[in-house]
Amino acid sequence: MPCGNLTLSQGNFFTTCYTYFMKKTLPLIGIILIAFGVIFWNGKSNKSATIITTFEECVAAGNPVMESYPEQCRAGGETFIRHIGNEVEKMDKIKLTCPRPGDTISSPITIPGEARATWYFEASFPIMITDWDGRIIGEGHAEAQSDWMTSEFVPFKAVVTFQNATTTYSNRGTLILKKDNPSGLPEHDDALEIPVVLK
Repeated sequence: MPCGNLTLSQGNFFTTCYTYFMKKTLPLIGIILIAFGVIFWNGKSNKSATIITTFEECVAAGNPVMESYPEQCRAGGETFIRHIGNEVEKMDKIKLTCPRPGDTISSPITIPGEARATWYFEASFPIMITDWDGRIIGEGHAEAQSDWMTSEFVPFKAVVTFQNATTTYSNRGTLILKKDNPSGLPEHDDALEIPVVLK
């Protein structure tokens, strides 16, 4: 019987064919496995070589995002938390409907939400928008949309116009909703600060 270019007797046919093909194909299989291993290792090491320092970089690198608030991304044994300002700490005093942390805003912007009566003075409180450098680029006042003399949340609405300088380092800014403080005493100061992207 022929096996490759060998002619064999019936009894040794399977043993000899097996040995013949293993000598020819085993090195080829080994080379293919080594090549796949090298490709896989290079891909994995390139991914881990990327330096990740922020939540946004973690997400951009394709790492998983945990369903939590604020969102969290895990990479290389570290957890990166999405920056949402101090929204969680102020939820019992003031709640912003929109924009949400990280949203892109353009001028003029309408800002609805609700705040406790202690946040207002004479049914309003100040709002400002700052750029990346902390410069105030827009100011306005939120007005209560119902009776503000209550201990409950009172809806508010504001429209703020701002000027975004195109020469700044970043298009990131902050929306600041300040507690009105007619006394001027620092112990009565408070503010909700939300990171935004300025358009």
